[in-house]
Amino acid sequence: MHRITVIGGGFAGLTAAITAAEAGAEVTLYEAHHTLGGRARTAEGPYRTNEGPHALYSGGPHWTWLRQRDLIGPLAPIPPLEAARLRLHHKGALRRTPPFAMLKLLRRTAQPAPEDVDFMTWACEKAGEEGARAAANYSAVALFHHDPGSLSAAFVQERLRRATKLPPEAHYPRGGWASVIDKMAARAWHLGVRVETLSRVDTVPGDQGPVIVATSLDAARRLLKDDSLTWAGGRTALIDLAVRTRRGDAFAVSDLDAPGWLERFTAQDPTLAPAGEQLIQGQIPIAPEESRTDGIARAERLLDLAFEGWRERVTWRREGIAQGRTGAVDLPGTSWRDRPRIDRGDGVYLAGDQVAAPGVLSEVSFNSAMEAVSLALRIRERLDLKHA
Repeated sequence: MHRITVIGGGFAGLTAAITAAEAGAEVTLYEAHHTLGGRARTAEGPYRTNEGPHALYSGGPHWTWLRQRDLIGPLAPIPPLEAARLRLHHKGALRRTPPFAMLKLLRRTAQPAPEDVDFMTWACEKAGEEGARAAANYSAVALFHHDPGSLSAAFVQERLRRATKLPPEAHYPRGGWASVIDKMAARAWHLGVRVETLSRVDTVPGDQGPVIVATSLDAARRLLKDDSLTWAGGRTALIDLAVRTRRGDAFAVSDLDAPGWLERFTAQDPTLAPAGEQLIQGQIPIAPEESRTDGIARAERLLDLAFEGWRERVTWRREGIAQGRTGAVDLPGTSWRDRPRIDRGDGVYLAGDQVAAPGVLSEVSFNSAMEAVSLALRIRERLDLKHA
């Protein structure tokens, strides 16, 4: 029997632990926090918030993996009337439809964008500057980056298509991320995975078989003492608001003038807040020279437009900032294949959302974890992993 050590108890760590245990390995998982979940934790209490907006996209192999194991649980569908309340902030006003030029970039038959050119350069040639800028800013919902137009055209195009696909790929676990984490933790326990919480690992175990480091890239760099473990990421101001319910509030607001997104999550899942209250979550990507205050001010301007009288209706508020904690972004000339490799040698493997695996946002964590296990146990043919 193989022995596998997993460091980190978020999506990547739990995926690795479950996959390895299913293959017959003896698995021990170490988590520094007192609960599992990593960045996928859902706050306890009356306001079930996550670290930024949360959704599971259904277009990747991780969705099949979760479905096959019944790990997704109930989903919160978006009522059609609520979906109709999506608003687009363009040229200083709220609109119901995007600029026509932007639609040229959403065609499914459009030629694949190149990796070695930035999105704005490529998109301007296809749709003009106005359409290109609007499309770039809309894609921020799946990027968490302050300047999507400066990133690889292929990277942004994939996320733009996934974020605008109909029917929508985004699905919302009822109760927040925690509902999925809880099911994954139960599955790991059922398979015999030994879970050690409040167990911070400072050195890589050398006598417990292959080790899968399923932490943030920053934490992995410190643990492995490997300065090469770096990659570009986003920096985002986060805001959570509970407000008293009012008819007519927008469902979501996408800022086409600058990257940013607000969403009323109780529109599809009323359990996230007490009766009579609505939970609004927003993410506003900010540049290196901008402060959290700058990002929150932009969020408040969007709130003024889409949620009339929200300031007088607030019952709870929380602000934060996510620094390099929302997945990798690929600059022109790079792709996911250029990120830090999963196999680090000497029986050490990486998993997480900033390593060399395909996918959008949290999908990278799932895919890299399955890849890490397949490499560690040499069972690729059994996992049937396929890279895009």
